[in-house]
Parts: sequence; structure tokens; C-alpha cells
Amino acid sequence: MAETLEVDVAIVGSGLAGLRAAIEAARTSNGKLSVGVFTKTQVMRSHSVSAEGGTAAVLYPEEGDSFQSHMYDTVKGSDFLADQDAVELLVKKAPEEILQLERWGMPWARRPDGKIAQRFFGGQSYPRACFAEDKVGFFEMSTLYDTALKWDCITFYPEWVVTSILTDGKRFVGITAIEMKTGDFHAVKAKSCVMATGGAGRLYSFATYGYSSTPDGLVMAYRAGAALKDMEFVQFHPTGLVPSGILITEAARSEGGILLNAKGERFLKRYAPERLEMAPRDIVSRAMYTEILEGRGFEGEEGMKYLHLDLTQIGAEKLKTRLAGIREICMKLAGIDPISEPIPVRPVAHYFMGGIDVNIMGKTGLEGLWAAGEVACVSINGANRLGSNSTTECLVWGALTGRQAAEYAMRNGVRELPKEKVEGEEKRIFDGLLGKAPRENPYDVRNELQQTMERRCHIFRDEAGLLEGLREIKALRERLYKGVADSSRIYNTNLVNVLELENMIEVSEVIVISALNRQESRGAHARTDYPRRDDVNFLKHTLAYYTVEGPKLEYISPTITEYLPTERKY
Repeated sequence: MAETLEVDVAIVGSGLAGLRAAIEAARTSNGKLSVGVFTKTQVMRSHSVSAEGGTAAVLYPEEGDSFQSHMYDTVKGSDFLADQDAVELLVKKAPEEILQLERWGMPWARRPDGKIAQRFFGGQSYPRACFAEDKVGFFEMSTLYDTALKWDCITFYPEWVVTSILTDGKRFVGITAIEMKTGDFHAVKAKSCVMATGGAGRLYSFATYGYSSTPDGLVMAYRAGAALKDMEFVQFHPTGLVPSGILITEAARSEGGILLNAKGERFLKRYAPERLEMAPRDIVSRAMYTEILEGRGFEGEEGMKYLHLDLTQIGAEKLKTRLAGIREICMKLAGIDPISEPIPVRPVAHYFMGGIDVNIMGKTGLEGLWAAGEVACVSINGANRLGSNSTTECLVWGALTGRQAAEYAMRNGVRELPKEKVEGEEKRIFDGLLGKAPRENPYDVRNELQQTMERRCHIFRDEAGLLEGLREIKALRERLYKGVADSSRIYNTNLVNVLELENMIEVSEVIVISALNRQESRGAHARTDYPRRDDVNFLKHTLAYYTVEGPKLEYISPTITEYLPTERKY
């Protein structure tokens, strides 16, 4: 029988967006609302701590930068699919969040004149990425967590695995969750909720995400009736360390690193002659993958080909200060000192532009439910995200959604939980899975799913490959169940992994079907059989709705306020 808990505002996820939302909900209510932060990890193990490079904001317009420039860079970087009203809101709110973090104790890097330092990032026209050397996510998370702990009304529920969103058909009423340390199943009543669970995570075998990053929040909202938007757009960061996939921040190129092929050529001169290594990520990743496919890559272990990121010209002292974390990663995980040796890198799955469909304020189609951060699609990123905009988005929409969720909770009471849905979810998990012999080893199924996504829905795609990928995903779904070998309820990570895998399969299907139906190339979605952008037929967002038979697709137009689509040149 489910244990029942009640909070005023539920925050699901404890990364940058979740913590910022929790603080804002507490501030808005002046500490009068109970705010519960539910996270399947320990708070400071949320994947946001892995962000390395920077957070974009226009801080010094007197030095040439402007809101209009940041807005245009973002819209152009998105291949003109971003909603321009949302981008305008992002750029105007960003400086407030940078300064708010500073007041809370964020140790931003400084210029010689004492002002907050900024660096260039790909596709940005000015150095507008605020940073804390190469550990910006860790320091932002630490600052927010310390701030959240000052509010007695905020309660953290670490290692609580949220499994479903409960509604009465149109309104959010609560969530269900498994408390890992006891195995107890909980039904949580709440007046409002902010989903902040991050992106689709480790759908690819070569990825920058932590192993806990899986698309749980996406699937919960999808099954509850919210649409998933633009899921075909998957960002591959140009520089993942070979063979681990750990991120080598874009700041390494901003500080002077260059990309070289096996012939020693700075090959980006052929692909982005003006911006070179500082072109947007989709362009740089395609260029790198083309070099590898055409035989100008290095041969790595187990056939993993790569290119070189050369930081040797940056200089030892600058590298030891500005990129100390990157140097440590390279030395510990690859046995390479980037002061004197090039780093082996290749494009790596890094970010999902798509997410839960929300309006400009982060509100979903379900009353009482908001989403913020990578799990949401506002959309400021369109078909391709510019580096350093993601942490900004987490902060801006974390604050916006936290405030709205609190205001909603102050106006509304709790509603009764749907008993049959709670009981059905408990039976699905514990009666349906626990202690039963699985049809196949779920970890083998997970590995095969990741390999399918690597082969069929990667940087370059075509109809034949996507159709085969869809067939393979459906076959894996049939093979997954039924059962979890571990029968214990206490810290049953086997059970959690199987629940995560089910979510991974669900979202993979949405991604592949959405990609199959977008018959053009735009941003990170590159179709070799449809190599051109098609604004006549596909200047639109994809919406995927859950049905028992599979995702049902619809389309809506992006919001265009100032900038009509033009050819992207860098």
C-alpha cells in the first residue's frame, strides 16, 4: 500500500533548473509553502555539476555586445527554428541571473579590472560566456545548493525515484515515487510541480552524460498527456574524449585549441572559414565526422576513429589555470598531458534540443505542471543549441517556473489522488516486475539500444537507416520484459535500471519517428537523402503525443518576431 506524502510545490530533479526553481518557489511564498525536491541521485550528483565551459549573458553593452546580438546569434544558431519571443526573454533575463548568482556567492572568474570575465563560445559574436575556469556547473550547483539549504521550507528527498505524474485528466495532482533506501512506494500530493529532470541522456553509447541521466521526466510527462517537441534534434558536441566520451569543454577551443586531422591539417578552414573551431556545434561536428568518414581520422582502439584537439599552443600557465579540470581529466583518463600532447576527440552525444512542449513561460499543457531546463522545449534552441546557452536557460526558466508554481500553489488547494492510478503504478512496478525472471538480460538490451541509436540515428541519417532503427527499437521493446531478477525492495538498482530502460526505449522511438518524418536537413538533424533545409515544408516544430500504438505527430509553426530564415554561413 502506497505511503502518502504532501507538499505544496513538487520539484522533480535537483540540477541547476530544479534548484533554481526550488529557491524561487520559496522566495515567492516567503517561506510559507512547503517545497519538496525529489531526485533519484544525491543532490550534488545531478548531471549539472558536469557543465564546464560557461553561462551566456550580455553584461557589457558599452563594450559592443547587445541583447539583439545575443538574440540573433541564438536564432541563427538554431537554424531559425527557435521561438524568437522565448529567445528575447532568455537574453533579457540572463544578466539578472548572473548577478543573482554572484550575490549568492558564485565565484565567477574575473578580468584584471575586477569585473566578471567572459569568453567566446561557438556561434557567439562576442565573448559573453561567464565562467568559473572550467568547472562552471559545479560552482553554480554548489552556490544554488548552499542557498537552498538556507530555506527551511525546502525539503530534499534524495534517492527518490519518481515513476509517474498523476493527473485528474487535465490537472496535475501529484507524483508517485520509490524511496530507494527503504523500497517504500509513495504517492505525493502536491498543488503544483516543476519537472527539471534533464534531457534524454544516455541513449547513445558514446555520450557526455552521467549514467543516471535517462529520459524519465520526458516519459512521465508524455504518458500524462503532454507533448514532446522537436525530439529529432540531438546535439553532438564536437569534442568527446576518446575512448570515455567525457566532455572536453568548448572553452578549450575558445582559449585557443585547434582541431587537426591525421594529415595535420586544420580542416575547419574548408567548412567554416570565418569562425573555424568557434562555429556552431552542428557544423563543427559534421565537419569532424566527414573527415573521419573520408579517411582522415586516426585509428583508435576497437575501431573508434578520432581526430586531434591541440592545446599545446595555449601555453602551460594559461592551461593550468583556465583549463585545469580538462588537464586533470586528460591525465587521469587518457594518460595525456595536453600541455605537450594533442587530445584524441570525436563528436559525442551531448544535449537534446527537444523536450516537453511548454509555452514561453515554461507551462505545459497540463494545468499545474511546468518544466524547466533540458527536459523542456521552450524553444530557444530550435534545431541546434549554441554552447553556453543551456545553463542560462536552466537559471532563467528555473526562476520563472518556480515563481509560477508557487503562485499557483498559493491560489489552489490540493486535490485527491486518483486511487486507481496509484494502485496501478504500484502493481506495474512491484507485482509486474519484482523477483520475476527477465526474458533477457536488460543490460544487454540497453547496450543494443545504444548501439542502434549510434548506427541509425547519429550525426548523419537517411530513410533506410531510420526505418531499420525503428524496427530494431520495436524488437528490443518486445525482448525487454518481463521481470527483474533482484526481488529485494531495498536499494534495488536493478529495478531502477529496468524502469529507466523502458523510458529509454520509449523516447528512442519518438526520436527516430520524428527524424524519419522530417524530410530535410536543419541544424543537428542532417539527412543525407534530404541534404537541404526546406523552409516551405518544415519550418515547424514537431509535436509527439503518446498513444498505445506509438507516437502521434502534429506540427506547429515557430514564433518569428524579427528574423526571417536566411542561409547560415560561418
